[in-house]
Amino acid sequence: MNHLPVPAQSEVIGAIWEAAEPRDVILSAAGSQPGDLHKLWRALTPNSYHMEYGYSCMAYEIPAGIGVKMADPSREVFVWVGDGTYLMNPTEIVTAVQEGIKLTIIVVDNHGFGSIGALSSSIGSSGFGTRLNYRDIKTDQLTGERLVIDYAANAASLGAVVYTPNSIASFKEALKKAKVETTTTVIVINTDREEKVPGYESWWDVAIAETSTMPSVEKARKAYEENRKKEKFFL
Repeated sequence: MNHLPVPAQSEVIGAIWEAAEPRDVILSAAGSQPGDLHKLWRALTPNSYHMEYGYSCMAYEIPAGIGVKMADPSREVFVWVGDGTYLMNPTEIVTAVQEGIKLTIIVVDNHGFGSIGALSSSIGSSGFGTRLNYRDIKTDQLTGERLVIDYAANAASLGAVVYTPNSIASFKEALKKAKVETTTTVIVINTDREEKVPGYESWWDVAIAETSTMPSVEKARKAYEENRKKEKFFL
């Protein structure tokens, strides 16, 4: 059997950008999506790029998409959420379906909280608790088999039309089909958790525990203290 490569999140962004008309709206809020969109998306018209950067509010996306669509029903609205965010508030799909508000919701499934997992790893904490795995009874850690969550079945149960592409090519086809749907549509696609968009070549001052018995955290703390000495403040 031939196994298709799991696409990177950047490929998903590219496919959505190709599918979107100049006046269509991309909307996101939490996780790595807003940062990646900031680097890669090119808005072609005013009011077509809607992000919640201030507090990274998980679960903002779907209800915000409803508001954006109500404000201008002539635009297609692409709501982009990670699997962790989706779990926090999928029920507003019911509201969208009930009110006849058409959204295209793209659920990126990287089997956990990829953004905060990467941050956790960067400060020596190994992404603790950020992968959707069963608890291993031998180690008492969340390192067991992957917890398989059927986001497609969940979205369908809430009234959405659902597509489950398994490649970028089939994802592009799903976007075309979603565009002509008249009700809220959810597209669920798996992505490679480890394939990331490069950073900003800058340093983020995220405090690290001063006392820890973990060598990885102790090492990260030393690096943090050295980097703080290099900080420059601009008023």
